[in-house]
Amino acid sequence: MTAVLPARPATTPGEVPELLLEVAAVAHAADGVRALTLRHPDGAPLPGYAPGSHVVLTCGDRRNAYSLTGEGAPGEAYRISVLLRPDGRGGSAFVHGLAVGDRLAVSWPRSAFAPVATARHHVLVAGGIGITPMLSHARAAVRWGRSFELVYGHRPGAGAHREEVAAVCGERLTVHESTPGMLDAVAAVLADRPIGTHVYVCGPAPLIDFVERTAEELGWPAERVHAERFSADLDPGEPFTAHLSRSGVRVPVPPGVSLLAALEGAGVAVPSTCRQGVCGECRVAVVSGRPLHRDLYLSEAERSAGDAVMCCVSRSLDDHLGLDL
Repeated sequence: MTAVLPARPATTPGEVPELLLEVAAVAHAADGVRALTLRHPDGAPLPGYAPGSHVVLTCGDRRNAYSLTGEGAPGEAYRISVLLRPDGRGGSAFVHGLAVGDRLAVSWPRSAFAPVATARHHVLVAGGIGITPMLSHARAAVRWGRSFELVYGHRPGAGAHREEVAAVCGERLTVHESTPGMLDAVAAVLADRPIGTHVYVCGPAPLIDFVERTAEELGWPAERVHAERFSADLDPGEPFTAHLSRSGVRVPVPPGVSLLAALEGAGVAVPSTCRQGVCGECRVAVVSGRPLHRDLYLSEAERSAGDAVMCCVSRSLDDHLGLDL
């Protein structure tokens, strides 16, 4: 078997090595949604991944995270589907401009939304382009014989991978093309599923908020509710102070202002690229206090360690956070 080698190996703890991949195929997945198949230029097998994983693409001068839609088996091509942003800019525009044969740097897959193997049943809830990680979940569930169902809501005629999802899920799929119908269906499902069920939701922020709020009202344990958000569309957060251990400087971080922005405003330069919590560029070591992690980069083990924070989106659980700056 051909060895899988990173195009750029990791050089710092927690850094994700990159692969140089080639666009092998481009397809139309829905109105405004482009599906790409990425392979190793030499045909080498790609690393496997947990269902619901994402990769970070270097899109020109920025890096964006996109969910993988495959089941995660080692060796298979990586497939992503990207919705073009209304303003026609950013990473989505870069991806929509790619053609077969183009090459780009792609991180190894990162898992931040994996299914719980011990769950008795899996309820998958997808809104719009949020279907991408759910397609990965569904494929893997079929492969491993897991009990699951998928509730998919989208605008009329805008269902990405609609036929593909139907082929994978069969009768376990229900589709809704109106918001009220979708929310009613989700509420009914959450009110009538066996103990041990886990729910996974990806889509617009209002849908995620509805699922989390409804599950809480119905008495679902928080550890059985899992959400994957598109980006760092986050609440303003509580104020705190960043203590810079090297200089002794204290930087106040008010609500609605990111730690990164506060540091920059105080004249402290921190490398950054995506500013959405996905690329890992603005990682800073934590020496005291408890980070409030809101990124899509750190693994669960790294989050539990509490010794690093992505300062573009994350905050502090305490009134102070000591940083190695």
